[in-house]
Amino acid sequence: MNTPPSPLSPLEAERTDGSAVQIGALVPLTRPGWAEAGQHLLAGLELAVREVNDGGGIAGRPLELVVRDTAADPRKAAAAVDELVRLGVAALAGEYHSVVARAAAARADALGLPFLCSSAVLDALTEQPTDWVARLAPAQSHGWQIYADFLLGAGHGRIAIAAQPSVYWASGTRILRDYLAPRGGTVVELDISSLTPTAVCDELVAHGATALLLLVGHPEPAVSIVKAVRRDERLAEVMMGAPAGQPEFAEWATLLGDDGAAIPFLRYLPERLGPLGARVETALRERLAEAPSFVAFEGYDTIAVLAEVLRSHGVDRARTAEAWPRVAVEGTRGQIQFSRTPGISVWQWAWTPVQVVDRDPADPARFRVLHAG
Repeated sequence: MNTPPSPLSPLEAERTDGSAVQIGALVPLTRPGWAEAGQHLLAGLELAVREVNDGGGIAGRPLELVVRDTAADPRKAAAAVDELVRLGVAALAGEYHSVVARAAAARADALGLPFLCSSAVLDALTEQPTDWVARLAPAQSHGWQIYADFLLGAGHGRIAIAAQPSVYWASGTRILRDYLAPRGGTVVELDISSLTPTAVCDELVAHGATALLLLVGHPEPAVSIVKAVRRDERLAEVMMGAPAGQPEFAEWATLLGDDGAAIPFLRYLPERLGPLGARVETALRERLAEAPSFVAFEGYDTIAVLAEVLRSHGVDRARTAEAWPRVAVEGTRGQIQFSRTPGISVWQWAWTPVQVVDRDPADPARFRVLHAG
């Protein structure tokens, strides 16, 4: 695993000669952050930086990442933004956790630092519209409505949601409820903070739910809930889902084995990668020693966009922020352009491809595409 630099890294010490263009990178690399997702995000960022430098850098100047571990802590992320501004980075990239990205976006907006958010999906990434922040990941309302369409199409009209207290999980619950209710679906909320996995099973039986959505942390309590449901004969026909994407990563399969299959989640990849995406997939697989998740592609695309903006508009922060609406970059998953989207306060790529995917029960190492939107 890549460890974050010390307060004064060698990269920072070398910037006194003015040769490097630096980009700050916020990544969850330690618990309680989702460290595996952070490793994939960082792998994509680093691969793209290497390729930018192999191609001549930014007007002949090397591109460098200044990495800070957020550990899923909004306060730590905000402090990192303050530090990165003082260090003189040209822009900010990354972050996986929505609540953490929201804290980073607020500081970037306040301090005038352009921030290209890689993975976080929370609709309200900033409280007010801002020109300083853009985002590659689809807004939660967009992706989760596609997931709701999948549920209805699969015949699930009575859905239980096992959720932990969180702005992100609460937002997801609201999106699902608001979308399903007019279409005949019902949502029952189960507060995991007051229920054991066995009690969750009892609640599913009591409410007659045909699907259980896991809006909870990974590995726990997600793993314990999955195991409990799989072992309860009363719930043999209940489908479990994890729209936030927990089953995407290898740790899920390692901890759950066959129990982790047939649990649909959201993935932001096209049905088929183009030439650039296929090449990057091969390079990421070598770098990670495993299949890259969509998060790794998000990291790569983040640097691809920022490098193009910095080449075309220079390293001045204000000019970078002004360039969002003029971006047109071929990414690993399609042409990336930003626009103002109703209800979204940042410049948004509308939209990256969205799939509903699960691990194949016949081969949990293989993914099946169940639905696309």
